[in-house]
Amino acid sequence: MTLTTVPTAVVSASPLRPMPAVPGRVTGAHALMDALHRHGVEHIFGYPGGAILPIYDALHQAESHGWLKHILVRHEQGGTHAADAYARATGRVGVCFGTSGPGATNLVTGIATAQMDSVPMVVITGQVGRASIGTDAFQETDIFGITLPIVKHSWVVRDPADIGRIVAEAFLIAATGRPGPVLIDVPKDVGLEEFDYMPVEPGSSVPAGYALPVAPDPVRIQQALELIRKARRPLLYVGGGAVSAGAHGALRRLAERFSLPVTTTLMGKGAFDERNPLAVGMLGMHGTAYANFAVTECDLLIAAGARFDDRVTGRLDSFAPRAQVIHIDIDAAEVGKNRVPEVPIVADVGLALDALLAASSDEPPTNRTEAWLERIRSWKLHYPLVIPEPVGEIAPQEVMLALQQLAPEAFVTTDVGQHQMWAAQFMNTPPRHWISSSGLGTMGYGLPAAMGVQVAFPGDQVVCVAGDASILMNIQELGTLSQYGLPVKVVIVNNGWQGMVRQWQESFYGERYSASEMTGGMPNFSALAEAFGVRGVDITDRNRLYQDLQEALAHPGPAVVNVQVRRNENCYPMVPPGASNAQMVGLPSHPELAIDTTRDCGSCGATTESAHLFCPSCGAKL
Repeated sequence: MTLTTVPTAVVSASPLRPMPAVPGRVTGAHALMDALHRHGVEHIFGYPGGAILPIYDALHQAESHGWLKHILVRHEQGGTHAADAYARATGRVGVCFGTSGPGATNLVTGIATAQMDSVPMVVITGQVGRASIGTDAFQETDIFGITLPIVKHSWVVRDPADIGRIVAEAFLIAATGRPGPVLIDVPKDVGLEEFDYMPVEPGSSVPAGYALPVAPDPVRIQQALELIRKARRPLLYVGGGAVSAGAHGALRRLAERFSLPVTTTLMGKGAFDERNPLAVGMLGMHGTAYANFAVTECDLLIAAGARFDDRVTGRLDSFAPRAQVIHIDIDAAEVGKNRVPEVPIVADVGLALDALLAASSDEPPTNRTEAWLERIRSWKLHYPLVIPEPVGEIAPQEVMLALQQLAPEAFVTTDVGQHQMWAAQFMNTPPRHWISSSGLGTMGYGLPAAMGVQVAFPGDQVVCVAGDASILMNIQELGTLSQYGLPVKVVIVNNGWQGMVRQWQESFYGERYSASEMTGGMPNFSALAEAFGVRGVDITDRNRLYQDLQEALAHPGPAVVNVQVRRNENCYPMVPPGASNAQMVGLPSHPELAIDTTRDCGSCGATTESAHLFCPSCGAKL
């Protein structure tokens, strides 16, 4: 997926400002703050408590020196999501703090979110004193053990002299290879203990057995180029690894050199300009029809930083059934996990794409894919994303189009559900401007994520697209927006349901709407926002949609915009569970353009379903 060395932004920030003289005799907490300073940390999201108070005392002194800003969140989960989004938007390691016991367990969902989406994050927790560990002391939990499956690595600091080394290793592991979260658990007495501190510089401590990624294999690069040159219906399938690697420039050049159409995953949005004629948008369960048709008909699939996730592939045995596969990924465990590639390239996506470009620098122009591109253009013409007629209540799609027009360069964070899919379908974002929980699908992610992005980029527009159900899961973070004057604009697409749950219940559960309606007990969102000191706006009239959104976006402080939309609008296209990507529902009927559902065996001539990889009559590979 991404980085091969510690990025410079991780190890350097603004010029260092005065700190207590080191090396020297300091407490463990002061050593920790110095180590974070050396790794370029400028912002920490957290919430204090008893076991972490020694660290917060040292943090107070760090803030007085001017190099650090702590953001007090209203719930520890909000701190993890803010640090996560800070990392996604900047490419730097995000940092969050939480105390022991319930403070630490409140971090778990955010850690799992970062792990699933490969986000570099250092989580630091307070712990009960060393002598009390294992005694069921007040606010003691084994957060080290609890989080083992959802971190890249973790430490319990038993000796303050280890702090410098542990922090250096934590940042290295979080940021290199396939990025991810790490955890440092610091017992309270470790933070208080004085010792002779020797700083450890960033990148200077590599854990035993930890191997940094290697350069792309030149043989594999040549094999990949041979397949690309032979392909008549190639498709670039781009995931979050291309974003993490900063590979958008190389990706565009490769696509244009070989006239390769490009589809992206939800994580990959922003890696390729969706206004480029080669773009076919997002693929998968709620992807565009033309992307799903293209992946079903392609003869070569070039996966770049993508992991063949089930929401992308649909029925795995019918995903790209006619294609040879080139799979580029930093994580060897992902290559061949769900689909065995003809050409595996285990390397940083950016370096691999650069190698492909260097090895094809004298590539002559060709029209080899022109017929394929024309077929895709025909699909785009006949199977566009559907925008309902502007009658009756406001359609959710209209909200997305209005936001795209009014805030085209904004950072966009989302919660999880129908509104997330509509935003993905209709909003085009620059690299690192699309911030969404994709792998874990964490409701409540959007608002604290927007907070983290706004802290990183105080002068930029940040819009959180939320649902009326998701927003309630972390709505307390409006208090954080208010306290720090963070000008995030939260746009609630309010249909009075857990929208995606309702759609599934309608489609697959006989319209039995069990526990999915949200109108009972729903707050007055604009009044609730005002109670936090945040501007609240209600929009119910289509004729006011653009004007009221424009005024809210122009407001200098935070704002919550509650848009009342159609109650029963469904998100289409949709690939039903167990279906192939070509079997979407919610499409206009064009039988003459439908992709072939059968094909003939070249060995025995028998006709079989196109999804089959082998002939059921003679066993030959199709």
